[in-house]
Amino acid sequence: MLLLIDQDNVLADFTRVIYTEMCARGHRERVLAPAKQTTYPLEDHYPADLLGELRAIYTAEGFFRSLPPIDGAIQAVKEMVAHGIDVRICTHPLQAYRNCVGEKYEWVERHLGAAFTTRMILTRDKTVIAGDMLIDDNPNITGSRDPSWLHVVFDQPYNRAVAGPRLKGWADWRAVIEPMYAGGRRGIGSTREVVGAGF
Repeated sequence: MLLLIDQDNVLADFTRVIYTEMCARGHRERVLAPAKQTTYPLEDHYPADLLGELRAIYTAEGFFRSLPPIDGAIQAVKEMVAHGIDVRICTHPLQAYRNCVGEKYEWVERHLGAAFTTRMILTRDKTVIAGDMLIDDNPNITGSRDPSWLHVVFDQPYNRAVAGPRLKGWADWRAVIEPMYAGGRRGIGSTREVVGAGF
């Protein structure tokens, strides 16, 4: 079982940090709290005159490196690996990549260990990546191919109108993932070796 997991707003708390920083800059009355952001992408929730400031926040040195983990995310990934799931982090880098790319690796090293950085996939088209399942907050992933993976939506306020498999939080990962692969696929309890997991 090859499980792809998105990074921002699935493992790392991107949106909440942006909102907190915009409020600290005096824009609280002009921006929506994360719980009220009902569409994707993030830029839809910010006035046009604040978009430059918004981008300056998430392209700044140290931004990606310092994002806090989503509740339960790190423990869930460790549990998946311990149960024999081949986990890969599949993340979409910014086009303004200078700080983003390296710091995504640094974030993974900090929270999951240096060995886990070998299990990262950075791509701007996730449909070309092979896998059994992709856990991602993006409600509408498109690209150059029909994806091989099943999209499991990681619950966020902006994707709740999307039907299909959904993971409401990391505490529920077993209940959501195991039934999807019970029919003839390798089960969650497998002891298959995962090379390079580093745990």
